[in-house]
Amino acid sequence: MKYQVGDKIIVLHSHDEGEVIEIMNEKMVLIEVRGVKFPAYMDQIDFPYFHRFSKQKLVPEKTAPKTYIDQVPKEKIKQQPKVADGIWLSLIPKFATDMFGDEVVESFKVYLINRTDAGYRFLYKINFLGNTDFELTNEILPHKDFYLHDVLFENLNDNPSFEFEFSLKVPDKKKADFCEANYKIRAKQMFKRIEEMKEKNEPAINHKLLETFPDRPFEEKAEKRSGLDLSKLAGKGFKIYDAKEARQHIAPGRSVVDLHIEKIMDDWKGLNNFEILTLQLKEFEKYYDLAIAHRQPNLIVIHGVGKGRLKEEIHDLLKTKKEVKNFFNQYDPRFGYGATEILFHY
Repeated sequence: MKYQVGDKIIVLHSHDEGEVIEIMNEKMVLIEVRGVKFPAYMDQIDFPYFHRFSKQKLVPEKTAPKTYIDQVPKEKIKQQPKVADGIWLSLIPKFATDMFGDEVVESFKVYLINRTDAGYRFLYKINFLGNTDFELTNEILPHKDFYLHDVLFENLNDNPSFEFEFSLKVPDKKKADFCEANYKIRAKQMFKRIEEMKEKNEPAINHKLLETFPDRPFEEKAEKRSGLDLSKLAGKGFKIYDAKEARQHIAPGRSVVDLHIEKIMDDWKGLNNFEILTLQLKEFEKYYDLAIAHRQPNLIVIHGVGKGRLKEEIHDLLKTKKEVKNFFNQYDPRFGYGATEILFHY
């Protein structure tokens, strides 16, 4: 092996000096340059003393006249603007050699890459065959990378789904409260992406999760079209909408709602069973109404198994709802018997 962890190196195309921090395989290493970590092929780097030696002149040149510091004009340093092109999911492969001497992917390092000017809070889950295998809640700063975890290559045969929920670290009244993004890939597609990555000599498989964080819908006053004077209501804090555009002003809905109390609130351990059930039913009503408002075709409610009290309350409510076409609680590989799927008709 040409390089070892801790070796000082220089990046050939930029002449930036850095350090080897991990040997990924026989062809790639993970390097750090000015605090930024990224993978590189070994033919893209070199030892710095080789570079310095190659730059030395065998015959010394004639010395130029001395120039003093006050004679040197000040040069304006132009900082390259950071590219803001969204939030990305990056899968960096770790290669190994099999018994036949062929290079194969052993696992992937999974990174969340924020190439925007905003910081975000995020909830991350990876599901295999519909079951959550890993879950993480954290924050990512503007123009920073966040290492999530490693995924074995063999697990990618189980229909992986990388799921995210983002919210702004610094709330903005003009932006939505949260947004969701996911990346699903099947085994055949992953093999194809790996081959494309090798052909293009790329270090990772990248997928854009989010271009920009969505705006909160613009609130247009109804009197502009109706001619009515609603300024008194607006002055008292009421929000005035055009009825034709009402759907733009409501919160986003969800296709799956988890009613476990720890998913609804953090400080719940002092509550009694009645208080917990009341909060769960209130959360159900909220996302049921949003599903209707957005005219969703279906909604999955995770209520768990337990003693079945929450499930019974929800089923009793659904029997009274005119928008419900059908609902059923049957085995699902993702939730077992702990969820009810609701089908709507309008």
